[in-house]
Amino acid sequence: MTLVAPEPNVTFDRNETAISVSNLRMTFAKRVGGTLLRPRMQTLPAVDGVSFEVNRGEIFGVLGPNGSGKSTLIRAISTLLIPDGGQVRMFGLDLRKDEAKLRRMLNRVSVDAAFYKKLSPRENLLYSARLYGLNAAEAEARALAILRRLGLRDKAFYEPLEEMSRGMQQKVAIARAFLTAPIIVLLDEPTTGLDPKSRRDVQEFVLELRDQHDATIILTTHDMPEAERLCDRIAFIQGGKFVAQGTASELKARIGPGATLEDAFLELAGDDFIKEVEEKT
Repeated sequence: MTLVAPEPNVTFDRNETAISVSNLRMTFAKRVGGTLLRPRMQTLPAVDGVSFEVNRGEIFGVLGPNGSGKSTLIRAISTLLIPDGGQVRMFGLDLRKDEAKLRRMLNRVSVDAAFYKKLSPRENLLYSARLYGLNAAEAEARALAILRRLGLRDKAFYEPLEEMSRGMQQKVAIARAFLTAPIIVLLDEPTTGLDPKSRRDVQEFVLELRDQHDATIILTTHDMPEAERLCDRIAFIQGGKFVAQGTASELKARIGPGATLEDAFLELAGDDFIKEVEEKT
């Protein structure tokens, strides 16, 4: 059977740019002193004027260390957070005006995926399927097919999630995301915590979905080999800013012959380079 559901019943223009982000800004308030009743707060940028486009069928990587703004960016694009400024459009639909439509077109996989841990993967996935109005029998068969593709044994489909490793739970999160056949997939460090075989299974599944399902994907990671293997183009993020964008080959070429992607990141996202970017913006 096919691993994905029929496409969501949402009208959109496939000729439009898949994802267009312009000057996106997100800030958070952090307490830096004061008293309980009169705290002194400081506003900090989490995403600072980020702009980029992702073409239909492309895997766009966002590569950066922990705390660089990757997850906040994904949450904003997925409608979980309201941006302080800027614009996000997907296939011509505006994030602010067409939020309900976009939620039917996209899905997100994160390392902090929430489940009912006392329930089995089957029970969790069928619950999600009913929330989306999917046929229970078809959703169960599709979820089991995805989990088999990701290397999960059939017996585990009926065991409590709390008895499973983090890696196995992550596979269930991926299966849940693809129950609805999203046109746009937001993968927030999807292989974190996985063993090498599981990591490879997930990576191959991502490529399979891109090639066979025509999905457009944003992938955040701090894994250099993963970014280079999966992504058509990569953006380096540091301090909430995109400090460089391009293909892996283009980014390495900016450093010189023989440079690795890690060399490129350390050079282009280093403190001196960030200061240059800030001075120009």
